[in-house]
Amino acid sequence: MPDQGIEISFVIPCHNEAENLRPLMAMVHEAMTDLGKSFEVIITDDGSTDGSWEVLKTTARTDRRLRVQRFRSRCGQSAASWAGIEAARGIYIVTIDADLQNDLKDLPKFMEALKVYDCVCGTRVATRHEGDSSLRIIASRFANWFRNKVLSDDFSDSACSFRAFKRECVSRIQFFHGAHRFLPALFKMAGFSVTEVGIQNRTRVAGKSH
Repeated sequence: MPDQGIEISFVIPCHNEAENLRPLMAMVHEAMTDLGKSFEVIITDDGSTDGSWEVLKTTARTDRRLRVQRFRSRCGQSAASWAGIEAARGIYIVTIDADLQNDLKDLPKFMEALKVYDCVCGTRVATRHEGDSSLRIIASRFANWFRNKVLSDDFSDSACSFRAFKRECVSRIQFFHGAHRFLPALFKMAGFSVTEVGIQNRTRVAGKSH
């Protein structure tokens, strides 16, 4: 249920991101200080084996904004994202990855667009070369092309997890494996308005790509 005291819920799935978690929380706090809105952070550990859970528990003891939960075994990004969404209490939900490739300096653009749209999706089309290998760029382009052909939509970066949406958007959506990649299309099919904004794409400096 929404908590009127919380404006934004950050929902972040995590698998083996121990080195990135403290810098991630620092980035969130810095962005929200600039934005001046109340918030919470929900990180779901998807069966990590690198000590991520220990880092999360330690951090949560001293950071009242952070709420953590854990799967005993790996269930996948969709399941971890959905668990966080179900636990979220904010008016708006912002989903990002834990790998620090998303830059929350782009968040004001999302919040501005939410004044008009129900869901705002990040697109890295113009910046993928800044943080990804040529192989990942080619794979992403093919996946987007195939997905757009199947669903007959025009989203340019369906794999991008940096999104912001009103919590009522998920009230009409049923979870399924891989759902996180289809949320924009599902929201649109449910009658919600969706748009894209260009975002930065930073290089991963710790951990391994999933």
